[in-house]
Amino acid sequence: MTRFAFDIHATDGKARTGTIRMERGEIRTPAFMPVGTAATVKAMKVEDVRAAGADIILGNTYHLMLRPGAERVARLGGLHKFMGWDRPILTDSGGYQVMSLSDLRKITEEGVTFASHLDGSRHMLSPERSMEIQRLLGSDIVMCFDECPRADQPRDAIEKSMEMSMRWARRSRDAFDAGGDHAARSALFGIQQGALDEGLRKASADALADIGFDGYAIGGLAVGEGQEAMFATLDFAPGQLPADRPRYLMGVGKPDDLVGAVERGVDMFDCVLPTRSGRNGQAFTWNGPLNLRNARHAEDTGPLDERCPCPVCTKYSRAYLNHLHKSGEMLGAMLLTEHNLWFYQQLMAGMRAAIADGKFTDFASGFRRDYFNH
Repeated sequence: MTRFAFDIHATDGKARTGTIRMERGEIRTPAFMPVGTAATVKAMKVEDVRAAGADIILGNTYHLMLRPGAERVARLGGLHKFMGWDRPILTDSGGYQVMSLSDLRKITEEGVTFASHLDGSRHMLSPERSMEIQRLLGSDIVMCFDECPRADQPRDAIEKSMEMSMRWARRSRDAFDAGGDHAARSALFGIQQGALDEGLRKASADALADIGFDGYAIGGLAVGEGQEAMFATLDFAPGQLPADRPRYLMGVGKPDDLVGAVERGVDMFDCVLPTRSGRNGQAFTWNGPLNLRNARHAEDTGPLDERCPCPVCTKYSRAYLNHLHKSGEMLGAMLLTEHNLWFYQQLMAGMRAAIADGKFTDFASGFRRDYFNH
């Protein structure tokens, strides 16, 4: 079986559709990866995540290294066996969570020393340790260790951070390649940094291409800069990366973010939004988002979305879902999460089909018309 291959089947403008082939299965692109932070996609069984259409999920290095521990997961047979998911898993490097969740951290050339947000215990995360943890987890797509600076920092600070991330990328590559059997059947993605600066992004992309990776992520976006600034950066950033490799926009996003990013040449996404929103009473539909806690749904016998074939829309009414969320019943979170994951996967499938048919512009304009004019 192929370790890693990416075939582009069709393009429409900058939008691409293709297939990533790996030992544990194929990933159809554009792809959305549900987030399974702590070895679970919250409120979902893995078979239901798959039934919704997901080809791959994301696991989180930072959270899993702290609990239950990467060494323990390895002793228990690896992350796939541990959580019962037999298809590809992408693990992030842990760097972003260290920067965002740990108040007590110290960044040096060696790596990051930080205090656990769980119990205050001290840990060191370096490119080498990140690669080791992802190997112990048994990840299929491993992410380089990097630093993600805020976009509002001075340019020289962003440049310094980006250059260190490129040195960390080389160390990640070397440590990954020393990983024996795991390296022989998994893939390594580099992460482009540079915030909103085109020149820094280009320098980062060139450094990554010189090292050589199976795929390339666009990091440092969706961290508060707003959609307009994100799209302005995506107008140039994907095109700076090798065209024959997957391009992964990390941590994105809202449904309209996904459409706009695919329009600009992005192939892969992950985001907690569909699952987090489901737990908070928000459902995504083709006619825009709905707040199921709103009193106007209390006697509505219609489905969440008449266009959605998911098990929730075909069985349960808005009135029932409103009742569950008002009552604090856990089933409400479960059902809205399931619907949201179905909706995201239907959106990706719709974009793949539209690109293949050469009708992506029509799809995107139709999506925006319905989504924003409800």
